[in-house]
Amino acid sequence: MLDRLKAIAKQVLRPEPKPIVEFDQKSLPWIDQPEADIDRFVAAYSRKQEFAYDLKEKLTHWQSNGYVILEQAIPVSLIDQLWSEAEELINHPEDYKINIRVDKPEFAARPVQMAKELPTEIIGGTYVKVMDFHNASLTGKKIMLHQQIVAFLEAVFNDRVVGMQSLLFKYGSQQATHQDFAYVVSEIPSHLAASWVALEDVSIDAGPLFYYPGSHKAAKFDFGNGIFFNEKSSRNPTDFGIYLDKLCTENGLKRKTLLIKKGDVLLWHAALAHGGDEIKDISHTRKSFVCHYSSQKAYRRHRQDVQAEPNRISINGADVFTHPVLTDEEDVFPLGQAF
Repeated sequence: MLDRLKAIAKQVLRPEPKPIVEFDQKSLPWIDQPEADIDRFVAAYSRKQEFAYDLKEKLTHWQSNGYVILEQAIPVSLIDQLWSEAEELINHPEDYKINIRVDKPEFAARPVQMAKELPTEIIGGTYVKVMDFHNASLTGKKIMLHQQIVAFLEAVFNDRVVGMQSLLFKYGSQQATHQDFAYVVSEIPSHLAASWVALEDVSIDAGPLFYYPGSHKAAKFDFGNGIFFNEKSSRNPTDFGIYLDKLCTENGLKRKTLLIKKGDVLLWHAALAHGGDEIKDISHTRKSFVCHYSSQKAYRRHRQDVQAEPNRISINGADVFTHPVLTDEEDVFPLGQAF
């Protein structure tokens, strides 16, 4: 009886495990490791000839700042085709089951709905993101896995690249400062990167993207249950944004505004602090295509079905999974075959 009471007491008094408040250092991508040797890596990288820029310069900039910009990486013809498909979706939502996220108070109870459930004025408005448009669009897949993007991210991960998800939007996001890893999680959280493709020239009045160079090295925010935001978190995205802005300011990291041209691509680290400025003039759109990526070893199943082996589509030596649920929406926009 005494032994049983001691066992119960030990179990009751056992402290709760501390939440993870940093990436696992052992599983970081090679370029984030303290001993990373960029010269040695570039000398051995088999795809360096496919890269249209100085790979050593770009990797060094990524390592120090947490982002790179690839100027005029995506052909205008491919961008125009993608946006023509987006306009078709906006103008005829009743024909599509594509998921739309609306971040407005009146949609708080059900922020994600199918296009066919929403009117054109909502889908074509502010605080709206088209989710995983690449699944419906072959053009979207070809931009997501464009050779210039894949070549660089394969170097960052030193592994085959997998496209995880995409967001397409017409207006600036006006999203508070955040880091992507808190919301987009792969099996190895540090194996995450993103691309932002400018589908038009960016105006200062359109609520451009802003970011803090070097913030990818800053101390992580604790949501009360670790570094990932979920239903068990005691802190929220507003707390997250306040923390990041304060931390970056205290560490002397200067906020930069991204004013790039149609066809330019911003690639950024999972932990780069960034957000969207307020739209000053609603007549100025910021047409954007954002994609998230992981490595082959860190993203092995589609997030909508983690049990089944995914159906893979390979482009430029990288993979993207077809949608396991919206199977009849896959490549409903097939005109990307021409590119």
